[in-house]
Amino acid sequence: MEAIAIPDGVAELDDWGVLRAAGPDAAAFLHGQLTHDVLHLTPQAARLVAWCTPKGRMLMSAVLWRPADDECLLALPRSRVAPVLKRLSMFVLRAKVTLQDASDAWRVWGAAGAAVPPGLMQPWAAQCDGDGRLWARLPDGAGCARALALQPAAAAAPDGAALPPGWWPWLQVMSAAPFVTEPVVEAFVPQMLNYESVGGVHFQKGCYPGQEVVARAQFRGAVKRRGALLRAEGPVAVGQEVFHPADPDQPAGLVADAAPHPKHGTWHAVASVQTSALDGQPLRIGGPDGVVAHVEPLPYPLRDDL
Repeated sequence: MEAIAIPDGVAELDDWGVLRAAGPDAAAFLHGQLTHDVLHLTPQAARLVAWCTPKGRMLMSAVLWRPADDECLLALPRSRVAPVLKRLSMFVLRAKVTLQDASDAWRVWGAAGAAVPPGLMQPWAAQCDGDGRLWARLPDGAGCARALALQPAAAAAPDGAALPPGWWPWLQVMSAAPFVTEPVVEAFVPQMLNYESVGGVHFQKGCYPGQEVVARAQFRGAVKRRGALLRAEGPVAVGQEVFHPADPDQPAGLVADAAPHPKHGTWHAVASVQTSALDGQPLRIGGPDGVVAHVEPLPYPLRDDL
C-alpha cells in the first residue's frame, strides 16, 4: 500500500471537555485519587492519569496540568466529564478543593506535525504560551508528533493550518495510548492498556483507589492482557470483543479505540488482548466470524524496569 504523507495542522476537539480542581488542597486531593504524582507536578510537565475503582478498573483517563499551586486542569473525553465530576465530588469531604466542569471556559485542541510547539521535545513535556494556552506533548502516532492544548474559550485558534478531518482520531489510535470512553468504563486495569509504559502510572507515589491491585498486577506478573495495535480489514467500534481462532467461543480481548485511515480506508484499533492470543495469528473483531485483524508492532516498548 502506498504511503500517504501525514499533514501538519490543528484540530478543535469538540468531543473533549475539561475538569477543574481549585483550592489549597487541589493537588493533594487529586494526588490521593489518581495513578500519577500530582504534588510534584510543575508547569513544565503534564501527566497522563487514570482514576480507578477500588478494584483497579479505570473510570477515567485524562491529561492533567497544574498551572498554579492551587489549580489543576484535566482534559478528557467530554462524555466522561459529568459522571466523573459527580462521583469524584463524593470524595472531597473536608478537603479545601472545588471541582467543576470547566468545559465552557476552555477549548481543547490537537496539533500534529509542524504545528506542535518546538519546545515540546518529548511526551508529557508542557508549556504555557503567550496566549494563555496550555500545551502537553502526547505520544507520537504513526511517527507523527502530537500535542494537546487547553485554550481559554475566547482565544483565537492556535497557529497552524486546519488538520483535515479524520486525521486526529487515526493518529490517536496509532499512538496506542487510548483514553477511556463510555463503552469501556471499568473494563481495564491501567496495565491492560499499557499505561505503565506510556507514562500513566507512578508506582512510588503512595495510595490511591485501586493502587494495591495495580501494583500487584505489575510486580507479581499478573497482567494477562495487554494493549495491542491492530490493523483491521473492515470497520471496528469501541467496545467490540476480539476473538482468537483457537477459542472462538470465548472473547480474547476488547476494543478500546478505533478509527479509519482518512485516505485509504483501512481501520486500526487498540484492543486489550490476552497475551496468549498475541501469537501472530489473525484475530477477529465483533465475533468469531467478524472482521479480520492483524497485530502490528507497538510504537513504544513495554517497560519492565519499573
